[in-house]
Amino acid sequence: EVRLVEGGGGTVQAGGSLRLSCTASGLSFDDSDSEMAWYRQAPGKECDLVGSISKDGKSSYHNSGQGRFIISRDNAENTIYLQMNGVKPEDTAVYYCAAKPHFSPRYAGRCTDSVFHDWGQGSQVTVSL
Repeated sequence: EVRLVEGGGGTVQAGGSLRLSCTASGLSFDDSDSEMAWYRQAPGKECDLVGSISKDGKSSYHNSGQGRFIISRDNAENTIYLQMNGVKPEDTAVYYCAAKPHFSPRYAGRCTDSVFHDWGQGSQVTVSL
């Protein structure tokens, strides 16, 4: 059974940085289908894809975080990261990591209601002025 645990969230001032982590168990990061993703969801909003990262560490970005966010992974530690730089108030959301490939750019409803992926519990990021 896949289990994903996020950490590193919190409150940060606009323009600052923070780093989220997601540690996986029950999932081999060496598998060819080990692509992972970060999603985020603000209150009343859709579940939006932040970006994904392939087995070999190639990342792609699918929202306004492109150019400010960096997704990386450490396969030896079964962990992926989301480095958030130059955060903006609109980045305030719950951030989720997700496993299993074929990530859609968004899902209606709650991120964790999507049955297509395994999800972490979410980590709150709040950007203050």
